[in-house]
Amino acid sequence: MSIFNSINVSASGLTAERLRMDIISKNIANANTTRTSNGTPYRRQVPIFKQANANFSQILENVKRRSKIGGGVEVVAIEEDKTPFKKVYDPGHPDADKDGYVQMPNVDIVSEMINMISATRAYEANVTAMNATKSMAMKALEIGR
Repeated sequence: MSIFNSINVSASGLTAERLRMDIISKNIANANTTRTSNGTPYRRQVPIFKQANANFSQILENVKRRSKIGGGVEVVAIEEDKTPFKKVYDPGHPDADKDGYVQMPNVDIVSEMINMISATRAYEANVTAMNATKSMAMKALEIGR
């Protein structure tokens, strides 16, 4: 594994966490959206991550060749959370049903904030790993002086 592979792994983590943060921001922004283009309340979205080069035969082949092990993280899909919508009694709301209940999005602000903190910490960890790799490379270059 070369030093640039370490930077590439950290870069894939940074990209994944940035996407995760974008999705969390979208979920928070739509926490009160009761009507989307298809007529239903907004559904919370969740990114699905996967280890890059997670195929066992590929990993075994890479180890046998003593080449690259692991390739960071990649986003497989962005899926909708299938938990049911919340029902809130608000008879004056334009989207209220005949009993006065409004279906609200399945976004929980507290869990979104927890996910946001987790994404921030993971992003910082990737930056730290990248800076450590960069520092090692700079020290290696100083040896040649």
